[in-house]
Order: sequence, then C-alpha cells, then structure tokens
Amino acid sequence: MNTNTDFAACIVRFLTQYLPHERNVSSNTIASYKTAFVLYIKYMKSECGVDVSKLKLEHLTRASILGFLKWLLMKQNNTPATCNYRLAALHSFVHYLKYEAIDRLDEWQRILSIKPSKAEVKGLNYLSQEGIKLLLSQPDVTTWKGRRHLAILSLMYDTGARVQEIADLTVGCVRLEHEPYSIKIFGKGRKTRIVPLAREQVVILRQYMEENGLLNTNNVSEPLFFNTRHEKLTREGVSYILKTYADLARIHSPSLIPQRISCHSIRHSRAMHLLQANVNLVYIRDILGHVSIQTTEIYARADSKAKRDALEKSYAKLTPDLNTPRKWEKNKDLLEWLMALKK
Repeated sequence: MNTNTDFAACIVRFLTQYLPHERNVSSNTIASYKTAFVLYIKYMKSECGVDVSKLKLEHLTRASILGFLKWLLMKQNNTPATCNYRLAALHSFVHYLKYEAIDRLDEWQRILSIKPSKAEVKGLNYLSQEGIKLLLSQPDVTTWKGRRHLAILSLMYDTGARVQEIADLTVGCVRLEHEPYSIKIFGKGRKTRIVPLAREQVVILRQYMEENGLLNTNNVSEPLFFNTRHEKLTREGVSYILKTYADLARIHSPSLIPQRISCHSIRHSRAMHLLQANVNLVYIRDILGHVSIQTTEIYARADSKAKRDALEKSYAKLTPDLNTPRKWEKNKDLLEWLMALKK
C-alpha cells in the first residue's frame, strides 16, 4: 500500500500494529474495520473527487463522515445498524489519532461527537423446535456431503455458536474422549468458552470425524469443517449451506421456516429453546458467550410463550362464568314479567 500520505501511514499502523498488538483485537474485527475504510475511500473518490493517493488526514472531518454515512444509507442501501458498524470503525481510528495527530484534536472531538443512528428494533428471528427438526432432516445422510452438512448444522444449533465461530473450529477444539463431552469455542474479542455437547450431537460429530480421519491426535490443528480442497469453510460457505437446506425445508412446511433466516437465527433458536426448557439465564449467557446477562435477557423479553405461561400461573379468576346460570334466570315468574315488558 502507498503510505506517502499521513492518512495511509496512520491506517497501516492502526490495522497492523495498534489493533492486533496493543488492543489485542480479533482478526474478524480487523477485517470488519478494513471494510469500513475501503468504503470510506471509495466514497471520498466517487463523491468528493479525492483519490486514495491524495487522501490526507485533513480530509477526515465531521462533515466528510456524515456525508459518508448518508451515502451508505441512501446510495449503498445499508441499514442503520450497518452504518453504525462503519461509524464504530471510524470512531476507533479517530481515538487512535487523538494520540498520533494531536494537532487536529478539535476535529477528532467533533467526529467522536457523531452519535449512532437509532436502528429499528426487530423481533428475534428464530425457529420452533419443529422447525429445527425439519431443517436437520433435510441433508441426505447417504452422501458424504450430506453427513458433513448435518454435522455442521446440528453443531451450530447444539452449541448456539456464531457462524464465524463454527468456521474457525479446529479438531483440537473437540473433547470426545470422555464425559462430559464439550467443545472449545473462540468467540468475540478472542474470548474462549467451553460448551457441553449433547450425546445425540456427539454421535453425529464422532461419526463425521471418524469418517474424515479427524480423530487422530496429529490433526488437532486441522479445520473441523472443510471444503473439497481441504480448506476451512468461510462464513459465507456455512451460510450457503444453511440457506440450501432452509429452502428445501420451506417447501415441505412454509409455516415452520421463515423467509428471512440466517445462521444467527439458529443461535437465537437454541437460546429460546433453552429458555423455554427453564434453563437459567446465567447458563444460557455462558453457552452463548455473552459478556453481560443483560444481552441474554432479550430472549426472556421476546418469549411470548413464557409470558403467557407466567400470566396463566398467576391468574386469579375475577370474571363471572358465562356458562353458569344466573340466579334470576331460575325465577320463571321474573322472566315472564320481563318478557311481558316487551309487549
């Protein structure tokens, strides 16, 4: 990369030194930040006429970033949530610049004062247990590819793992030697968590690993799930697998498989099913790898079945029974008298 400008030089140091070594940021976060900068550079060239070779820190202003966010929203059709992700990347860069280019401190403060947009709060998109069962019945287990896909989808559901976490799994992450069976998952912020595996899941996973020669201790660093070139699957590859079988399942029962489904929908499904099985929120938090219990509480707020059950348990009967005859109805003379009033 051409680092002749101060902007380019700072971007390089920010991505290659500051984030990975000083902040210990994960490679996935760095990749997301890179995307934000690529889009910003594209915006500055197409909308402001500033080529990357001439882009300097003086071009990084509150006005240019506000214009960039508007461009993302109006011309790139990004959602407010996506725009907020891009803004977060730029904010992180500007925090870094506060110590690298202190002569522009006033401008950095103006940029940091830009508030994220209020994104529309959408309901959780998850499948019922019947929907998950239908989805997992779609892979053709008479083929190698079908068995691999069943292992991927069932493990994704059983662990509630994010799509990138599934793609990053290696053979060494799996513990099937003795009970309790578990798997080590590397989550956001390079945090790891140990998630227990159900016996049914272990049967599927062990058969898959045995078939592909992955039970050998020499393969601990090999990817757990790989493509035909023996390369680890990408998040796009895992998402494609899910979409393929979701489309097949939807043909059988459109009501069970929503039109909008993603790998995160499977994660949401697992969390909701654990909650409905009365698993403590603290355990669900640990399984999902949430930092705060408040993040996990969204499932409790979204679970209409749990709300209904709680209301039914606390319900005190105050209304009259419409099927019970009223005392005055037994008085035929009164009824005859009332009927006579109509004449």
